[in-house]
Amino acid sequence: MREDIKSFFGNRVRDERQRKGLSQEELAVRAGVHRTYIGMIERAEKNITLVNIEKIASALELEIHELFQQTDR
Repeated sequence: MREDIKSFFGNRVRDERQRKGLSQEELAVRAGVHRTYIGMIERAEKNITLVNIEKIASALELEIHELFQQTDR
């Protein structure tokens, strides 16, 4: 079954955050969002806005499109 977009995105955020050695709190501070919001995104509990996608991509030092690309996990 195809992974839904919220799960896919949340997994990509988690993978990139962990790859860069950041806690959820550190990423949240960099992105200007609340720590619990990052957790909710990673658990696919939030339907994230485009503005927040841009903030998170920037905080992870990625281009937006990179958060939507399949990676080898």
